[in-house]
Formats: sequence, structure tokens, C-alpha cells
Amino acid sequence: MKRRNFIKTTAAAGAGAFVLPRFSIGQPGPSANSKMNIAMIGVGGIAGMAFDGCHEENIVALCDIDTRKQAPHNKHPQIRRDVPYFQDFRVMFDKLGKEIDGVCINTPDHTHFVATLAAMERGMHVCTQKPLTHNIWEARTLQRAKAKYKVVTNMANQGHTYDGIRQMREMYEAGLFGQVSEVHLAFNGPNYEGKYFAKHESMPLVAEPIPEEVNWDAWIGPAPETAYSSMLHPLQWRSFWDYGTGMLGDWFCHVGDGPVWILDLYAPTVVECLESAPTLPGVFPGYSSIRYDFPARGDKAACSMYWNDGQRNGGKPLHKPDDWTWGANAPKGGSMWIGSEANAYLDLRSSNPRFANKERMRAFKESGGVTEQYARVEGGPFKEWIRAVKGEGPEPGSNFDYAAPLSEVCLLGVLAQRFG
Repeated sequence: MKRRNFIKTTAAAGAGAFVLPRFSIGQPGPSANSKMNIAMIGVGGIAGMAFDGCHEENIVALCDIDTRKQAPHNKHPQIRRDVPYFQDFRVMFDKLGKEIDGVCINTPDHTHFVATLAAMERGMHVCTQKPLTHNIWEARTLQRAKAKYKVVTNMANQGHTYDGIRQMREMYEAGLFGQVSEVHLAFNGPNYEGKYFAKHESMPLVAEPIPEEVNWDAWIGPAPETAYSSMLHPLQWRSFWDYGTGMLGDWFCHVGDGPVWILDLYAPTVVECLESAPTLPGVFPGYSSIRYDFPARGDKAACSMYWNDGQRNGGKPLHKPDDWTWGANAPKGGSMWIGSEANAYLDLRSSNPRFANKERMRAFKESGGVTEQYARVEGGPFKEWIRAVKGEGPEPGSNFDYAAPLSEVCLLGVLAQRFG
């Protein structure tokens, strides 16, 4: 199949008959042992999070373009050593589709969409890593697919299952912050000395021999064709527009989760890149500052949201309000909320809420806080997803009706980084 037609063909395949969700080898209703049959697409790196979250279920198939990742049972002994292994998820679905109830997608950003939609078309429940997709059209298409195929969906942003994001919403809805007119978000990266990003001296990347264990064509998937480079696989693809989504893609769905969900920051009227580092063609900048403007939303006042990332001058710190008393400086990451009644802070995963003023936070705790309004979630996003599939819990909080709009806000920032 020609790569340029791959996305169109995959999307069009959904035009046929409705596929009923199934549980346990294609049969309706729970299985005899009440365990899901789960396939993993992408078995290295972040897949460890999926393996841990699904360790009580049946892992029935593994797929990764690199056969050097073929032994996840060394770290996760519950996985049988005879589990079938594939390098192409389409081949896996053709051969074992009737045995698979749900799929965890743990691939680079540019292949989230094609793998997720292919599973949904076959009636398989899906849990996909963040950001949900590589571009806005893909996000909107997956949201429509959720309505069409009626499968259980989730995006694996851990903080959305934490107590802290719920407590922050309860504090906000109790009127403790008043009207929030600004939210400042920051993440102190990319770290060029780390394993996920690297400084590049020139573009295009120097072509390298394709390792015999790697199906490079499958890795590229629907993205522009390029020569193999160890700068792309296995870990540093995040640096490049064609395959990753930079620091925003890596962290906005965590840092921005609380502001977007609590303040209904879904549809900005302006997104502008205020500043960014010079960079090479096709490569994300080393730092950036982005402003989103949101109009009034119901009884919520107009709000501006600012995103800062990067290592400039040792890391641009988070905005520090006048009443910050938790130390000389504000943290280098998280979100700072500027309200008419009080300022507040959430950490990098939109948890551990606090007033900017330490004494006010102490008094709040001593008073007993606010009444819980939102049910708490146990065990993280994969456990949440599995319970929903089994009918033992509600629809996941980051189902695609939420994850797609959240990812779209993130991806609008990526567009601003790229084009201004």
C-alpha cells in the first residue's frame, strides 16, 4: 500500500457495518475467568506502564517493529514466553483479531492514530499513550470513531486519575479562587543531556544502516519517508516535527490537564508563539513561550494560558505571584493560577493542589477543606480502562471525548511553535 494513501484508506475502512465490542475471544459477555485478552503495540519504554497496569489480565499478543524488544517477560514475569510477537500490527490483527479484547498503543506519536483506529474498527477497546494523536484531524477523527464503534477508550495521562486534580476542581467550584484570568504553565525541558532529546548540528540526519532487527518501513508508518537514523529510533523521535510533538506533546497533557478540564479551556480564539529558540528545519526549538486566549465560557471569565518550555538561562521559571510563600522562587514546572480571590498551583501531573500562600493552605487544611464531589479513581488509567470494559466502573475520565479536545489544545500550541 502506498504510504500517502495509508491514512485515507484506514479512515475509510470504518464506513462498513457496526462492530460490536466483544469481551474474551470474540464472545459477548464476560469470560469464564473475567480476564481481558490484551495486545500490546509497542513493547519497550513507556509500554512498561501498560504492562504494569494490565498485569492481572491476559497478554495474548505483542507487536513492536524492533525484535530486540521481544522479551518484556524479563521485566514482567506474568507475560508468557510463548506469546506471539509481530512487527506489524495489521498482521497481528489479521491473524489474532478474534482473540483480542483490548489494545494498548505505546508507539511514537506519529503512529498513535493508525494503530488506535485500526483496533477500534475491529471492535477492540483501546488505551493509547498521550498525546492522543500527532495532528488535529487525527484527534477529531478518533473522537468520531468513539461514537461510531462504541468501544471503551482511554488516554494514559496518569494525573487525570489522581485525587489532586479532583480536589483542585472542587476548590475552584467552591469559589475559593474566584474568576481565574490567567494560567501559567511551564516545563523545564527539553534536556539535551537526557535520553529523549538531542542537539542536532545539521539536517537532514545522516543515514545509517537499518539494523536487521528493525522493520523501518513499519516504524515510519504514515509519516514522510526518511532514512534510518539512531536519532529517530528508539528514543529521540520527539525532537522532530514529522514524528513527535516536542515538549508540548510530552508534557502538556499532564501540566495542562488540570487547567483545561477544570476551566473548560478547549477552544482558544488566539494561539501565538511569543518567543522560540532558533532551530534547524524539521526540529523542535530548544525553548518557547506560547499564549492561548480563551473567551468567556458560560459563567467563567475570559482567560489567557501561557506555556513556557526550555533550558534558556537555566530554565525559565514558572510565573511567581506576589503572594507566593512556598520558597524564594516558584517551581520550574507545573501550573500557576491567577484568581480574583486567590492564586493557586498544581504540579507537573496536575496534582498536589495548593494556594500560592502557604499560611492560607494551612488554614484551608485545618478547616477540613472542601467536600468531595468527584469520585476518586484507584490504580491509574489502565486499571480504570479495564474496569470500564468489564462493566465494573464508569467510563474512563480521559476517554476520547475528553482526550481528543485536550490533545487538540496541545497540538494548536505545536502549530504555533512551528509557524508563529
